[in-house]
Amino acid sequence: MLLTIILAASSFPVGAAITNELPPAVMMFVRFLLAAILFAPYVFIKNGLVFPSSKKIIHYTILSIPLVVFFWSMFESLRYTSVTNTGALYTLVPAITAVYALFINREITNKFRSLGLFLGTLGALWIVFRGDYGALIGLKLNYGDFIFILGCLFLGLYNPLVKKFYSGEPMEIMTFWVLFLGSGLLLIISAESILSIEWHNIERNVYGGILYLSLFSTLITFFLLQLCIVKIGATKVAAYGFLTPIFVILISISVGMDEFELITLPGMLLIIIAMFIIQKKPKLELSKGT
Repeated sequence: MLLTIILAASSFPVGAAITNELPPAVMMFVRFLLAAILFAPYVFIKNGLVFPSSKKIIHYTILSIPLVVFFWSMFESLRYTSVTNTGALYTLVPAITAVYALFINREITNKFRSLGLFLGTLGALWIVFRGDYGALIGLKLNYGDFIFILGCLFLGLYNPLVKKFYSGEPMEIMTFWVLFLGSGLLLIISAESILSIEWHNIERNVYGGILYLSLFSTLITFFLLQLCIVKIGATKVAAYGFLTPIFVILISISVGMDEFELITLPGMLLIIIAMFIIQKKPKLELSKGT
C-alpha cells in the first residue's frame, strides 16, 4: 500500500504538467486503453483466452465508473486548482469510503478508526485552507476543488464495490477488465474530441506522461490496490490515502512545481497520526482475536 500511494501521488504532478494539452476524457481514454493493452499479454498468457460471464462484465463495468469519473475530475480540476489542494482533498476518500462500506459491505467503523478518520480529514482541510479558519468557515473552495471533491465522492465507492463483487478470480483478470471496460466508456464520452485532435502535433512529453500514468499510476496501482482491498479491507486500504498529500508535496517540491509552506506542517502531522491510528487495532479487538 505504501508503494501504491507513492505511485498514486506521483500522478498529481505528472497530470498537472500535461493536463492542458488534451481534453481530460481523451487523456483518460488513452491512459486506460494503453494500460489494458500493456497488461493483456500477461493476463491472457497466464489465464488463457477466457472471457467473463455477462454478470461479471456488468460488475466490472460498474467498477470502472468510479475510476472514470474520478480521473476525469482529477485532470479537469488540475486546470483550476493546485497540485497540493488536490492531494489534500484526496484524503477525504477514507471517510467517504467508510460511509459507503457501512452500507455496501456492512463494515462498521469503530470509534478508534472514526477518530483517525476525523483527524485525517482535519489535517487535509488544514493543508487546503493553509490553517485559515476564516476560509474554512466561509468554505472558500475554487471551481477546481469542487470538481475534485465530486471525483472523490465517486472514488469512495470503488473499494467497497471491489470487496462486494470479488468472487475469487485472479486479481489480474479483474484489473484488466476494469481498465478495458473503463476505456470503452471513455471512448463513448470522448469520441468526437478524439477525431478532432491533430495527434501529430502533440508534444512527446505529453505521450511520455500518459505512458507513465498508464503503466505506474494506473496498471500497477490498480493491481496492488485490488489485491490489498481483498487482504486487509476497504477502510484500511483507504486509510493509506491519508499519506497522499504528503507524498504529493514532497514530489512536487523535488521537481520544482511547488514550494514547502511551513503552515502546512500541522496538517501533515495530523494526517500521519490519523494513518497510524486507523491501521492500529485497539486492544479490545486484539483480545478477541480479530
